[in-house]
Amino acid sequence: MTNINSKPALHLIPVQLGTAPTNLWLPSDVQNIAANIKYYIAENAKTARLFLKQINTTHAIRDINIKTIEKNSTKEELVKWLEPYNSGHSIGLVSEAGCPAIADPGANIVEIAHSMGITVMPHTGPSSIILGLMASGLNGQSFAFHGYAPVDTSARERQIKLWENISRKQNQTQIAIETPYRNDAFMDSLIKTLNPATKLSIALGLHTPKQLIQTLTVDQWRKRGKPTPMHKIPCLFLFLAN
Repeated sequence: MTNINSKPALHLIPVQLGTAPTNLWLPSDVQNIAANIKYYIAENAKTARLFLKQINTTHAIRDINIKTIEKNSTKEELVKWLEPYNSGHSIGLVSEAGCPAIADPGANIVEIAHSMGITVMPHTGPSSIILGLMASGLNGQSFAFHGYAPVDTSARERQIKLWENISRKQNQTQIAIETPYRNDAFMDSLIKTLNPATKLSIALGLHTPKQLIQTLTVDQWRKRGKPTPMHKIPCLFLFLAN
């Protein structure tokens, strides 16, 4: 049987969330595939190079072509970045952290790849959304990822209440992230706004020495206080209303 990974494809390759050794979060076969790819599309070129150094690429880093997805990247540019496939080359797609195309602009690349008839190969690796949900003990049968809440405090608290109402009606876990320097403000809003009986989970610093995963009721969080430090540490927030 032909190894499908030996054929040219757009390979969706997860990258590191933290400082854990590569062998703990990326299968060796995926590392080997990634190490042999010469064309990459990345959310962040710096973190892409860090990842490539970790897996001991067969090509010198300076010889690997890395294109960076920008807010103003045009469809024409993205199509051009995928053209090496037509010459028999595989292309790697990497996020800044975790899985590409999940809460990540790489989804646009995948959409275009399908329209061009390019084989798309997703690979196993870390996703903070999935890891946080797995470890939360909240409902993993029904959940919604919302990305970022509004920055304005009043708007943020209104949004949290809307999400909580959905959670209660549908028995659905609500998941959100925040820019790390606003973690404390978001946690304060969650503790203040959510019902005391709602279960609130945080997954802080996944795959780093500062990792903390904890699920308590909002009432328990109010009594205990939020964990410290939270500032500037990547964090996932999950809650489920009764």
